[in-house]
Amino acid sequence: MSEQAIGVFDSGLGGLTAVKELIKVLPQENIIYFGDTARVPYGSRSDETIKKYARQDAGFLLSKNVKIIIAACGTVSSVATELPDELPVPFTGVVIPTATAAVNSTHNGKIGIIGTSATVKSCSYKNEILRQNDKLTVFQQDCPLFVNLVENGFISEDDCIVQMVVERYLSQMKRDGIDTLILGCTHFPIIAKAISNYLGNHVTLIDSGKETALYAAHLLSRHDLLNQSNQNGKCSYYVSDTVESFMHTAEIFLGQSVEKVKHINIEQVALQ
Repeated sequence: MSEQAIGVFDSGLGGLTAVKELIKVLPQENIIYFGDTARVPYGSRSDETIKKYARQDAGFLLSKNVKIIIAACGTVSSVATELPDELPVPFTGVVIPTATAAVNSTHNGKIGIIGTSATVKSCSYKNEILRQNDKLTVFQQDCPLFVNLVENGFISEDDCIVQMVVERYLSQMKRDGIDTLILGCTHFPIIAKAISNYLGNHVTLIDSGKETALYAAHLLSRHDLLNQSNQNGKCSYYVSDTVESFMHTAEIFLGQSVEKVKHINIEQVALQ
């Protein structure tokens, strides 16, 4: 039993989709979330910069005495692969849980992957899928504008701009006949309805936030770190940019109001 918090970080707001799922799966757990909103997006950065940011983000969470760290970020999970070995607590990214769910889901053996440019370039999801089953066919597409759409509130399935960008990115995968699509960035579930409307109900969307939350629950249980309290846990939020803009958009991601949000200078914290 451990009442220490679960630590979650992301380059911005997308990781809140994982927090939302964690609250569903593990309502008794305390959660500390850090969104690096001042340096979003990570997906267009160099590998070295992504690794540097990931270490700083994880270091901040460790300063809060968390019992596990979740990188709710497809880019970090794909690029900063050495991070788990550098941490004194259990760690999970989003790649392995999400890839496993996709492999178990597909019927026709055709799996699509969408993510940031860095995620797709790394081939992390593709490599993990083929490691589990090398007979599957994998299609990849980077969708950098999806992050910008979500961060700026363009999320409605009826929005013509959202529909246009979805079609632009996914038309080839639709022709390829995929039956499973990995939403390889935690921002993407926010526009899942628009994606599903375009691809059709026969295509299963794999939500990286949901799968990672389920895997984190398994990891906590395996390490005997579950909080056995009968009370609901508390969530604390930290951001590296303005608190006000985060609070407004976070409510869209979480489906509930956000009260406790604090600003930190992540660069300054990293030097301490």
